[in-house]
Amino acid sequence: MRETQLDPSASPLKAFGAQLRRLRKAAGLTQIELGERTQLSDSQISNLERGTRNPTLDWVRSADKALDTGGTLELTYWSLSRSSLLEGFPEYAQQEAKAQGIAHFELGIVPGLAQTMEYAGAFASAAVRRGSITEEQAADRLDFLATRQKLLDRASAPRLHFVLDEGALLRTVGGTKVMARQLAHLEDLASRPNITIQVAPFSLAEELPFTMVVTLLTLADRTLLAYSECQLRGFLARDAETAQAWERDYHQLQVEALSKAASLEKIRKQGVRGMS
Repeated sequence: MRETQLDPSASPLKAFGAQLRRLRKAAGLTQIELGERTQLSDSQISNLERGTRNPTLDWVRSADKALDTGGTLELTYWSLSRSSLLEGFPEYAQQEAKAQGIAHFELGIVPGLAQTMEYAGAFASAAVRRGSITEEQAADRLDFLATRQKLLDRASAPRLHFVLDEGALLRTVGGTKVMARQLAHLEDLASRPNITIQVAPFSLAEELPFTMVVTLLTLADRTLLAYSECQLRGFLARDAETAQAWERDYHQLQVEALSKAASLEKIRKQGVRGMS
């Protein structure tokens, strides 16, 4: 039987179907076998792959487990409903899930992968109070973040390097107790062998190379992708020239930021100071 050709660029639902087919084949399963493991018929699996049927979140999570994807399919699922996420971010998140190395800098707040749910929830609640998003969309954002953070606990977890702007340690998000737990979480993350956390002190002043979010992703084939965002949308740069220029600046930032030991001590002291 001839297989239907898929066009992932046609719509988010088509992109989901293409990703599902790719993951199913990578796992060596037929549509019948995947259907048996996730309680759907092979025709229903076919409809999902062709983008003519909407998946449920429960089924997506079941399929991720059956295909042992580490949550990759769920990240694709979230791109079906972009209303709760910054435009362009779901595309980035799909690449993030496949990355072997992640380097990140952000001004003023702790990066999402390193956030506690309480800390992230404070930002989501504030957005609801401002009328920027609904409570349902806030819940979607937190679910999406929890899915992204699964990569931290994968058996093949990527190498992560965070440079935290000093302001991220000083801004009390969610109250003193929430912030203290967030700082303690940073300490715990820094103890993992695949995670490095440095602090960019205020003393860098104009020498700080970035005034925006910057993330560099290294994929399995050594491809380097660069991501940034503004208030309205995110941008994933795939051209080597842009990515390599940002990588050079990031390497310089690593050199000029506090050492791992000094950064950890600063995080620890701020946590103690915040509780006193």
